[in-house]
Amino acid sequence: MTTQTIAPELSAIGDQPMLVAGEWIEASDGDWIDVVSPRDLTTIGRVPRGGPEDVQHAVAAAAAAFPAWRDTKPRTRGDLFRQIADALEPQLERIARLNSLENGNDLRTQTRGEAAFVVDCFRYFGGVATEMKGETVPLSSGVLDYSRREPWGVVGAIVPWNAPLMMAALKIAPALVSGNTMVLKTAEDAPLAVLEVARICQDFLPAGVLNVLTGYGAEAGEALINHPDVAKLSFTGSTGVGKRIMRTAADRVVPVSLELGGKSPQIVFPDADQDWVVDGTIAGMRIYRQGQSCTAGSRLFVHEDILDTYLDKLTTKLSRLVVGDPLDEATDIGAVVNQRQYDKICGYIADGIAQPGAELATGGLPDFDGPGLYIRPTVFANVSNTWRIAAEEIFGPVACVIPWRDEKDVVAMANDTHYGLAGFVWTKDIGAGLRTAHALEAGWVQVNQGGGQVLGQSFGGYKQSGLGREFSLEGMLESYTTRKHISLSLER
Repeated sequence: MTTQTIAPELSAIGDQPMLVAGEWIEASDGDWIDVVSPRDLTTIGRVPRGGPEDVQHAVAAAAAAFPAWRDTKPRTRGDLFRQIADALEPQLERIARLNSLENGNDLRTQTRGEAAFVVDCFRYFGGVATEMKGETVPLSSGVLDYSRREPWGVVGAIVPWNAPLMMAALKIAPALVSGNTMVLKTAEDAPLAVLEVARICQDFLPAGVLNVLTGYGAEAGEALINHPDVAKLSFTGSTGVGKRIMRTAADRVVPVSLELGGKSPQIVFPDADQDWVVDGTIAGMRIYRQGQSCTAGSRLFVHEDILDTYLDKLTTKLSRLVVGDPLDEATDIGAVVNQRQYDKICGYIADGIAQPGAELATGGLPDFDGPGLYIRPTVFANVSNTWRIAAEEIFGPVACVIPWRDEKDVVAMANDTHYGLAGFVWTKDIGAGLRTAHALEAGWVQVNQGGGQVLGQSFGGYKQSGLGREFSLEGMLESYTTRKHISLSLER
């Protein structure tokens, strides 16, 4: 496998400090974390290994900045984020390439779009800054009774490595636009691109409004979720960690927003044996992100009447996708983020191969030469919905094709999971499509499309896929403000 030359401005990233109180600092104890690129397993930079003392410093800075930022006019806060978006735009290619280097996502199919999303996100929430409106209640002519939306205070936010730019933007913009301040902890595997975004944000924001820490979850993350001055917690990541955060928040009765794991179903009806459906289901599988997505439609329920023809089209198209260097414009699918995740995915593939009756339709255990963490798209056919590879979130480019015949049965199988984040339905019959979409226990269902979330949508999960909603004005209000009700007698 060949790799392209890294652009000169990214060839010597070096040590990248973290942002606290408007200053770029090292960890209090001087320790660093190597950032290793899954592209070729080289160390591309270092970030501070933040710990409890750094969290204390950052939360104190955010708390000190909160009163003035809360009292800043909402329109002014919105204007600042539109200015940040304008400043970010010329830097998007560099930020996207940096993101591909650190987490392995393909530049052409993934990170350019994700970097552009940051700009769109900042402009969207900047534009709705003045929409934090309350209501009046007409109790009587002698009483003015109304509510107002107020920010929580210091928000503690933690983002994952699979889409760090998108997830960071979706926490920074709505939280800060609505008047909160923030301490954001990046994922240790992918902190660099987020730090670049924070660097540009800090050119416009008052010191302490946004603080960005780097470090491990067990150290910096644990200290952040336990800090007594954090008024709100927002987390995107695994269901296991989300449960831990929820338990911790319960001790202080702190509100939480959680976007967690998924094992999303895609239901293909017998009238959908079309090339565009195959293309759509591949997109829904999030194969172009190595399946490393909480919304990945990795359970493909295909009607028995079209199982063979659909599977042939699916495997043919998947086999043509180019797996390789995420910086190469010819690549479709990049590298898995780290060795731990790579080994986990390989373990699931080996388990599927060993399953009696399993049919490996395409892919399998990797056999690439040279450095780098690359896995081909892998599909198992004629899988039972109860098998481990069909029940557990793999978070890799692995999908299971499960045959079905009865509509009620397939909906029951699709819902037979403790996850409920996303779902996909493929059919020309609009009645069947909507009937199935309504029956699926998932927070976001797409019919005849397999794309990603769009700003303005209400996105979030059912069951153990999370609490709260993002991506929209309503999500901002629900997640980052609280209601205060005021009653004033006009007769005294």
